[in-house]
Amino acid sequence: MNPPTDGTTHERKSFLSEAYDWLEVFVMSVSVVFLVFTFIFRIAMVIGPSMEDTLHEGEALVISKLFYTPKTGDIIVFQMPDSHYSEPIVKRVIATEGQVVDIDFYNWIVTVDGIELQEDYVKRAAGEIMLMSSYSFPYTVPEGKIFVMGDNRNSSLDSRDSRIGPVDTRFLLGRVLLRLTPISKFGPVE
Repeated sequence: MNPPTDGTTHERKSFLSEAYDWLEVFVMSVSVVFLVFTFIFRIAMVIGPSMEDTLHEGEALVISKLFYTPKTGDIIVFQMPDSHYSEPIVKRVIATEGQVVDIDFYNWIVTVDGIELQEDYVKRAAGEIMLMSSYSFPYTVPEGKIFVMGDNRNSSLDSRDSRIGPVDTRFLLGRVLLRLTPISKFGPVE
């Protein structure tokens, strides 16, 4: 029996070959995206009001730890292992290991190594003192740790409280690079 001469076998092979090519491209694309978001970038969500007015609850952030060394002013995401805080936590780096932090709770002034931080991002309650601390100040940040605080100082559980304390850099998930949502605020975060 001779094959049909109307071209249906050739069309079927051509269609199957093209479908296979598209499937291969799709699988490779998904694999690359998976690898990038596993090893280079991650997505983190803001939970709670501690970073207002810089970040708000429910916003999605892109973070990365690749070649990252924490520095004062960075917004970072970390995880607290063996803690009742199971969700990633978003805070701002105030000081790194060996630096000395001092806080004037009445005047809302934070100094690092004797230099006052210019913190225009802080959400401050007029007429209120800043939420006090479990630690005594001045405080020297231990080796391998960072001192973090939320921008909404009176609604933030952070390094001032012994339940969080200075954060071990091994538990950093990364530095915040971009805000993904809401779309109206898409872009770098300062």
